[in-house]
Amino acid sequence: MAVVTPRVFVSHLSGIAVFDPNGDPVGRLRDLVALLRIGARPPRLLGLVVEVISRRRIFVPMTRVTGVESGQIVITGVINMRRFEQRTSETLVLGELLDRRVRLVETGEDVTVLDIGITRLPARRDWEIEKIFVRKGKGGALRRKGEALTVEWSAVTGFSREEHGQGAESLLATFEQLRPADLAGVLHHLSPKRRSEVAAALDDDRLADVLEELPEDDQVEILGKLKEERAADVLEAMDPDDAADLLSELPEEEKERLLGLMRPEEAADVRRLMSYEERTAGGLMTTDPIVLRPASTVAEALARVRDPDLSPALAAQVYVCRPPDETPTGKYLGLVHFQRLLRDPPFTLVSSIADTDLPPLPPDTPLPQVTSYLAAYNMVAAPVVDESGALLGAVTVDDVLDHLLPEDWREDGLHGSGPAGLTGAGHLGKAADGR
Repeated sequence: MAVVTPRVFVSHLSGIAVFDPNGDPVGRLRDLVALLRIGARPPRLLGLVVEVISRRRIFVPMTRVTGVESGQIVITGVINMRRFEQRTSETLVLGELLDRRVRLVETGEDVTVLDIGITRLPARRDWEIEKIFVRKGKGGALRRKGEALTVEWSAVTGFSREEHGQGAESLLATFEQLRPADLAGVLHHLSPKRRSEVAAALDDDRLADVLEELPEDDQVEILGKLKEERAADVLEAMDPDDAADLLSELPEEEKERLLGLMRPEEAADVRRLMSYEERTAGGLMTTDPIVLRPASTVAEALARVRDPDLSPALAAQVYVCRPPDETPTGKYLGLVHFQRLLRDPPFTLVSSIADTDLPPLPPDTPLPQVTSYLAAYNMVAAPVVDESGALLGAVTVDDVLDHLLPEDWREDGLHGSGPAGLTGAGHLGKAADGR
């Protein structure tokens, strides 16, 4: 009787949980590592790139994989917790093979790789790439109009050559559900060329969210490879304080050129933030808190709080001010916590329940005092008010943490932190990873 070996398409594996034999979670799959071979021989899978709880990315050899099932991967043996570093001979299946333009050997037609099928070799723990799911046509916006077909690895050619202008549609589809911080981790670990291609394929809002989670070097690199008009659009989509931080890393001439391309009102907010010292309330604040007039009701406040684009810290409270409603506002009157909004009838005026006793922060308040303020009053955000009594913005606890942590904390988080070493994933196997 012929032995039936399982075949799995890699798009179904992206982000799924990895478990040890006892059912304890090890992490989540972020990519697969393959070794391309000479001629038409299918590439051999060397292992998995798994993101463990600390956000460290480690390498797990395919010989440790005992099961690839719907929604999970099971591994065994002892795994090495050393951070994964891609070697020059290795290829990332999700990061580098999806969306490649290759050629059908039989007809010479150009096709785009949409997915890749992997299979386990009979009677062994080795895995290799077996099938390629491709679509005919030129790709891009018209890609879906072409015929799609599944072919053997040997039926296509062109994976070994460097490709310029590689798309990113299929890769992004595999990571569609990732949080911005996790997608930032994906981009950080791609090659500069691939990182630029993926960033170019993201829409402005999604790219803005991801940029806010990347180390400064990655932010500057990605922004520098965008066309200036699009770079300005992405900066507008970012939180003003994050956009100000990013622009401050650019040369003066480039910074002014991008500010000139932004909408005047957006550029004005960013310029105002850049005028304050970095580690002060003014330098830390965002200019987009929820501002309501005194005659607004609890129902209106709750409607504003429900905005899904607001961070939890900004949605935690609303600020009551006289007109104008945009920062810098008219006279600041007080704030209302989200919990208080839930306790009062919908028709209640926010001015009647505003906390007027809590002192606001001047914009020149240094970071240690801002931290003490949030801790003393158990706040997740604090109002920043100028000498005339106008609300300038709000400092949120996440922005404070950004500046309390070491400068390279984002990069450490994307690489993974904690001591390197070995951890058990069951009691079988050897400690060496075979690399």
